[in-house]
Amino acid sequence: MIFRASCVKDRLPAADFDPMSTAAGTATLDPRAQRVIEEQRARRINRVATRERRSLLISAGSFLVAATALAVFLPTVRDPGAVATVLLIAVYALAFRLDFEVGTGSAVPTQLVLVPMLFVLPTGIVPMAVAAGVIVGSLSEYIRGGLHLERVFMRLVNCWHAVGPALVLGLAGESTPSLAAWPLYLGALASQFALDYGSAAVREWTALGIAPRVQLRAMAWVYMIDGGLATIGLAVAFASVQSPYGVLLAVPLVGLLSVFARERKVRIDHELELRDAYRGTAFLLGDVVEADDGYTGEHSRDVVALTLSVVEELGLDEQARRDAEFVALLHDIGKLRVPNEIINKAGPLTDEEWELVRGHTLEGERLLHRVGGLLGQIGRIVRSCHERFDGTGYPDGLAGEDIPPVARIVYCCDAYNAMTSDRSYRSAMPRDDAVAELRAGSGTQFDPDVVDALVAVVERA
Repeated sequence: MIFRASCVKDRLPAADFDPMSTAAGTATLDPRAQRVIEEQRARRINRVATRERRSLLISAGSFLVAATALAVFLPTVRDPGAVATVLLIAVYALAFRLDFEVGTGSAVPTQLVLVPMLFVLPTGIVPMAVAAGVIVGSLSEYIRGGLHLERVFMRLVNCWHAVGPALVLGLAGESTPSLAAWPLYLGALASQFALDYGSAAVREWTALGIAPRVQLRAMAWVYMIDGGLATIGLAVAFASVQSPYGVLLAVPLVGLLSVFARERKVRIDHELELRDAYRGTAFLLGDVVEADDGYTGEHSRDVVALTLSVVEELGLDEQARRDAEFVALLHDIGKLRVPNEIINKAGPLTDEEWELVRGHTLEGERLLHRVGGLLGQIGRIVRSCHERFDGTGYPDGLAGEDIPPVARIVYCCDAYNAMTSDRSYRSAMPRDDAVAELRAGSGTQFDPDVVDALVAVVERA
């Protein structure tokens, strides 16, 4: 049960999401995962940064030294011939070309070929054969325009996973595959994971500042796949020792996985396009609000900036940040249904006029619900942007933790911005007075944690 089924190319920091969870037609990737995928794609076609280049060169050079030492010093009695060697390298390159996108890179089923290599080729040359497969597969990616030429040879850093099992099996003595030797194979698999993780952790820490524990979390699920596909690779190895063409049995499975990989890429592409469409629609609606009423539009954009600062102060995640941006931008979208003469009325509102104003959150929810998708979800939060922490707000009288967290943030920022802005019926309130009003309403009108964060933001400005 051996070795590396999925190497992760061009790693980036882990995103907290299930990499297998994307369903067609639904936006299941969280915003951080989407951002990581976009960064990973852009990273492949760009030159290597100076700091990263130094780390990659050290890692790639160290691998070549280790691989050369294994090729020279590990004893062998095998002579599979040039045809078998070239065939194994070619199938490895074919497997390496398969990109199954995940948030931190691409999983590729090279395990299906690495295992037979360890039982057919002289064990000491397996890391070099893997390196050859990686370069050939990467060159094909470069020819298709999906990889910068400089990164083709930097991909040698992904070959460390072959060193551990080659060393373990080489020192144990070359033999044909046997189920009775499973403890040895388990040890070889463990050495694969240890060397792969160790080399990656050092490289990513020195080049990108990614903590080793973050790298481990990113790689854990990949190693689970490696362990699973290793058993299939062992089955291919049984056939390969009988005939060098046995490795071709892995090709149909590689082809099947490539179909799934293409489908996943299409789903991710659609999600990214849909995300951009939602964002464009949100800003278009914001422009509509601004065109309808200049103050409301400018106010909404000011609330966006303030809200995002509070989200950062509170340390919320990427999804909360995305929702907060959209909600802050669109929290007054329902005022399109309220006549401007009421919105900008200099005197007090009548009861009927006040009811129209109070209904703007419901109108906003209805409008965004008609857009659907992500903005439909945002509409449910917009509905709650005038709920008070003590339960006396509108439209549903929600209180405390029952109010969506983003709605609590936007409500507080909305109130502060309104107090510190000039209106037709009053002048702007001084900052210190507005902060005092926030403090006075903490625990009744506003969430105390949000007030503390907003005050901290305001006082640093």
